[in-house]
Amino acid sequence: MLRRRDDMQLMVVYVDLDDFKVVNDTLGHPAGDTLLRNVAAHLQDVLGDAIVARLGGDEFAILLSDLPATENLAALADRLQDCFDRSIVIDGQQADASASLGIAVAPADGVDGITLMKNADLALYRAKRDGKSTYQFFERSLDEQARYRRQMELDLRLAIRDGGFELHFQPLYSLQEERLKAFEALIRWPHPERGMISPAEFIPLAEETGLIVQIGEWVVREACRQAASWPGDLAVAVNISPKQFLSPNLATVVLSALATSGLPATRLELEITESIFISNVERTLDALHGLRKLGVRIALDDFGTGYSSLSYLRSFPFDKLKIDQSFVRDLTAGGNANAVIRAITTLADALGMETLAEGVEDEAQAEILRQEGCRQIQGYLLSRPINARAVHEFIDEMQNIAEVERMRA
Repeated sequence: MLRRRDDMQLMVVYVDLDDFKVVNDTLGHPAGDTLLRNVAAHLQDVLGDAIVARLGGDEFAILLSDLPATENLAALADRLQDCFDRSIVIDGQQADASASLGIAVAPADGVDGITLMKNADLALYRAKRDGKSTYQFFERSLDEQARYRRQMELDLRLAIRDGGFELHFQPLYSLQEERLKAFEALIRWPHPERGMISPAEFIPLAEETGLIVQIGEWVVREACRQAASWPGDLAVAVNISPKQFLSPNLATVVLSALATSGLPATRLELEITESIFISNVERTLDALHGLRKLGVRIALDDFGTGYSSLSYLRSFPFDKLKIDQSFVRDLTAGGNANAVIRAITTLADALGMETLAEGVEDEAQAEILRQEGCRQIQGYLLSRPINARAVHEFIDEMQNIAEVERMRA
């Protein structure tokens, strides 16, 4: 039981430094240790009588006691946040000390240390999910969400064990060749009780828990198995998450999937995002070159929205750049979207890379993309994601259309 006078409040703050791993990876562990010491000393200087404890790694706990019932807790939280919204210079290098904060207050959120720390941790989870560098007070609904999250994790594990996922596919069409080129494999989860659960709901949890690696392995194997039944040279594109990319056995998984399915390596395209370059560029490039040696194609997804750097394109010869749909949406609204698309396609052509625009929904967008030199498109203009059975029907339909066009010509 925490010692607290009846007319006073007590605040427990759970602190997690944002992107601390980046500091360790880029400046070294001694610099990370210096950052932690600096943060702790600064908190003691600013907060005075508050108890500050490092819990381990990049996490701290702060205990503020004897707060009057009239205390402006939001203003106090702002003051705490200000302690972290600063940069620190370590050996001539600038490091960011921003943090996410979860806050629980006694007696409203609990009267013992275990309950308050648990509730502060729940609030911290929400703060990090909301975009980091912010704070969140505990709310009763957070405990309900935590129970829901734990149940979903259990259900995810069961789905992995029992084969509870399925793949849907969205076509990729070549404007240059005027034909179907590939399908992107998209995971779906038909939950036995809750119906179809959106990937936007379960993929972040899978990433957080590490289950994404097992799920990703299944997707690679199943996508190759399905694509092996498609005619001609139709390829399948598979998204590789950052955690799955860092898995030491990714190349083995890909090689096994190709061997088991009989799919030629040239018909498998792996899509990665620019975020894989954040931590260790050299290791990332080694992994990419290892995958390239297998004969598969490598695409850079969501190009232009994240950590875009020309050095990445110079360091590794991607086969394709996927232009994010946010640029496509703006094509018919004026502005500089056309110029951005033109710049990307010109750059890609100079480097020998293909371009594909995502999120194409109408003929007007497709025509502009064609004029600006974009080679491929993907989006609702062609089709929404469809199940494996419908893929064969779609292929037949596209072949019939192509045959009619040839006869007319």
